[in-house]
Amino acid sequence: MTPAQLSRTVLHTVRRAVEDDELCVAVPERVKVRTPPRPGCGDYATNVALLLARGARDARGEGDALVIAEVLRRRLVRAPGIARVDVAAPGFLNITLEGTSHVQLVRAVLSQGLRYGHGDALAGVSVPLGASDEVRAALVAHVVRGLVDATGGVVVPGEGPVVRAVPVSGRDLLTRLGPDAARWALLRPAGHDLPDLDPGHLLSQREDNALFRVRYAHARTRALMRNAGQFGITPQPQPQSDPDLEPATGAYRHPAEAALLALLADHPRTLEAAARHRAPDRLARQLVALADGFFRFHDACPPLPAGELKPSAVHRSRLALADAAGAVLAGGLHLLGISAPEHL
Repeated sequence: MTPAQLSRTVLHTVRRAVEDDELCVAVPERVKVRTPPRPGCGDYATNVALLLARGARDARGEGDALVIAEVLRRRLVRAPGIARVDVAAPGFLNITLEGTSHVQLVRAVLSQGLRYGHGDALAGVSVPLGASDEVRAALVAHVVRGLVDATGGVVVPGEGPVVRAVPVSGRDLLTRLGPDAARWALLRPAGHDLPDLDPGHLLSQREDNALFRVRYAHARTRALMRNAGQFGITPQPQPQSDPDLEPATGAYRHPAEAALLALLADHPRTLEAAARHRAPDRLARQLVALADGFFRFHDACPPLPAGELKPSAVHRSRLALADAAGAVLAGGLHLLGISAPEHL
């Protein structure tokens, strides 16, 4: 279950509670879910009960949010794909997905590959784009056009997006930075920010270079797949049996695994937001977060056996997750027009 699907599930739950006269609130147009700020609070959290309490027609005090949250909790916990729902003061809903949902997510990413996250989220939506001779504005418009196409929207003539111009030509940027670093330099900052065009920052192969981290994370996933082949290990997102895993919930119980899965699940929504708001920087920032999440997962949950340790279902499931992360990194870089090499 992706964050977008979970948002729709929560919204449907609110609507049904109102239709059944269990709640007397105005049904919102959309419901937001997000990854909790700290471990132990489920896979996703939503403040919908707090928002509904503020607008309730029969609000009686601060406790209303908790009452609304409990009504929604009882209904949500029966929804397919949801394993547990907890209410936290002052009215948050912390939602834990079933382990099979995580496995299904990894399978979905692997089956769709570079096109994971593409779809019809913006079907029927018109996104205005204008023409410009300025190098940064022209590049942003070009990438936005690809994002809109990937999410099912339609580009129409109009103004913007508005970005701060750079005091160099495209030819100079290509000479100084090369195509990949030049694109990253112009696309990663928000439109109102002035890009950093220092070759010393953009071309360095160090951790403080965000582009290097993203591309290195992708290259590392490819190296894992090559090494797995030497071990004779095939990635498999759902282990059949293993003493370290609970069959009822499947794989991916470690917090680092859950955090990486949340980033993968959020990718379709990131593409939609980047297209809708004509902001490729949203995708660039998400790729940085995904790369960092992959490295934390890699360090905490080694996908390959070390020493005399024999390959197990745990390694096969982790390899599948690493492979999925690599696919999303490559797909995101492709949408930005940046290469995703298998070796760095």
